[in-house]
Amino acid sequence: MKFKTGRALACLALVGGMVVALMPGVSTAATKTVSDTTFNPSFTTMKYLKSVVAKGKGSIAVILPDTVSSARWVDYDAPAFKKAFLAAGLKTSQFIIQNGHGSPQEQLTDAQGDIAKGAKVLILTSLDSSSGAIIEAYAQARGVKVIDYDRLTLGGDRTYYVSFNNVAVGTLIGKGMLACLTAWNVASPDIFVMKGAPTDNNATLFAQGYDAVLDAAGYNTTAGSANTVLESVGTWTPSVALTDFEGAYSANSKINAVLTPNDENAAPIIQHLQAAGLKPDTIPFTGQDATPAGIDNIISGYQCGTVFKPSYIEAQATAALAIYLRAKVKPPAGIINGTTADSGATISSLKNVPSVLLTPLWETAATIESQVIASKQLTVAEICGSTSPTVAGDSGLPTYAADCTKYGIK
Repeated sequence: MKFKTGRALACLALVGGMVVALMPGVSTAATKTVSDTTFNPSFTTMKYLKSVVAKGKGSIAVILPDTVSSARWVDYDAPAFKKAFLAAGLKTSQFIIQNGHGSPQEQLTDAQGDIAKGAKVLILTSLDSSSGAIIEAYAQARGVKVIDYDRLTLGGDRTYYVSFNNVAVGTLIGKGMLACLTAWNVASPDIFVMKGAPTDNNATLFAQGYDAVLDAAGYNTTAGSANTVLESVGTWTPSVALTDFEGAYSANSKINAVLTPNDENAAPIIQHLQAAGLKPDTIPFTGQDATPAGIDNIISGYQCGTVFKPSYIEAQATAALAIYLRAKVKPPAGIINGTTADSGATISSLKNVPSVLLTPLWETAATIESQVIASKQLTVAEICGSTSPTVAGDSGLPTYAADCTKYGIK
């Protein structure tokens, strides 16, 4: 994966003082191992784990959270895990990838079934910390190791945690919003600040990042103010996000910018405003996950940016750790690059979790080709379609294909 230097540096500059923990790298044949810098879009370095796979027994089970909060779980993460496991030499009978469909009970049932069938490692993205901790306690009581994937289960019992630096994700969203206000010439900004579900620790960390940025710029994310409208609770359900926005907008029609924590929540709100005739480059939205809908909204002028978190890196790092745990072999020091505090832990040994913390990127229309498309996580065919945004009173908007041409996406 090649990044154009100028664009990459501009994108990474938004991270501010954060240390870049991981960028895709290329391993050489002499390496014969993996580290936090070797994972790449072609999954080629996973082959160095074949000897470790041969030492292991039992299977690896992946349980993802839902199909609603983000397209990533089905479209990016699940396929990336499958590619990583196969590239490392696991047989299809030695791993299973499941989705809890938003049900904590289904996640628990899946975990119990997987363990009964011989799973030795469980990779879990919990729906909430309470149910996640129950699943992890069940696994650990039966000698099954657990890796928290993307979301830390507070008060849980896991061996490793793999995720992107989630405060940095929020910082990018906050800085992206401020940049958008300037770029889109938003006079007298009145920002509606939205949040993810309060049961998701990541949502708390995202908000910690963007709240700090907005507060420093003169907004009030604690109590609201003349230029800041706050969502009451927060959600990862897009339809609920729309309802929350409609209520806020009805009470304050001066809202002219919306900080949304992911693309899925932004999409129905954008469609709602388009149905009322919203013109491009008018009300900036932020996002996360670089979904096809989010990218289309960016290139057509309805969303100013999104946080890109390459799932193929996150999945490979997690798969590698799971393979080492399955074989009862200590992973090389190059994979683990940090620790994460678990504020819900009551046992001292569980308060600091060995972690792989990856670096997110802020994407605008100008960087999509060099970073998102170059990563192979998203294809041109998925975003550069022949249709246009459906906007009341405006049937002459360019097609997404034309927008792609405009921004050199090919």
